[in-house]
Amino acid sequence: MFNTKVLVTGGSGFLGSNLCRRLLTEDLNVIALDNLSASSIDNISDLLKLKNFEFIKHDVICPIDLKVDWIFNLACPASPPRYQADPIQTTKTSVLGALNMLDLAKKNNARILQTSTSEVYGDPIVHPQVESYRGNVNPIGIRACYDEGKRCAESLFFDYHRVYNVDIKVMRIFNTYGPYMDPEDGRVVSNFIIRALKNEPLEVYGDGTQTRSFCYVDDMIDGLILMMQSDGKIKGPINLGNPIELTVLEIAKLIKEMVGNSSEIIFKELPQDDPTRRRPDISLAKKELSWEPSVKLRDGLEKTIEYFKCVI
Repeated sequence: MFNTKVLVTGGSGFLGSNLCRRLLTEDLNVIALDNLSASSIDNISDLLKLKNFEFIKHDVICPIDLKVDWIFNLACPASPPRYQADPIQTTKTSVLGALNMLDLAKKNNARILQTSTSEVYGDPIVHPQVESYRGNVNPIGIRACYDEGKRCAESLFFDYHRVYNVDIKVMRIFNTYGPYMDPEDGRVVSNFIIRALKNEPLEVYGDGTQTRSFCYVDDMIDGLILMMQSDGKIKGPINLGNPIELTVLEIAKLIKEMVGNSSEIIFKELPQDDPTRRRPDISLAKKELSWEPSVKLRDGLEKTIEYFKCVI
């Protein structure tokens, strides 16, 4: 395993930096590739001095030639404010990035894993979401750059497998939180924690009854690595996420209580196409990977709050 060379695109982002850190504990040679447009080199500053770690500043929409054995394709901003800020670039990242990484996998005869997303289900009318559900996505809405970009990437992955026999893995990731989240990325958990720590109002969109399921990052990384190491017959897509469903308002109240301040909760207009319910069916992950999340929400939030206390 020590000679295995692993490429992580989006390697200085939230998930990517956590994944690199974990892979390095397995004595793997890790290359983190990132254009730093939606991430920070600070997330991996402690890794730069390691002999079996390399950072390359590069945009996945442009081809690159490397010798690698595994590719984790994580590159793409995942928070709505970030991916909507430059929607054309977001689509390019998902689609051209997938094409370039698939070509690299084909050239190297490498195994490649795509981190897709629960957003491929759109605003679902099937609940909880199972992998066979084809989704309810608005193809011309403000979230489409991310939703449809990821859906197209999945299509490309399976076409490369069918046409070129590329060794693929596809995961659909649900809401994830934990250390190394960007304080400014606009996601629910980071927003609530930062505002609570600053004693600012917690902003809830809509009436707060929309639901989400939050998975701690360590559990998510476990799932990604188990999938990469799984039998070649297992292609996916497979859902990864925590099946415990909470309303956004419940999350806001819990974080407010844990931080221990008097921040008020205010309500703002619900963005277009914001999903009303989101919960993964993880039966397939349990069956194929023997995976399910183990970190309790309160424990994960405590670690995340402590992280943010140090960075703001």
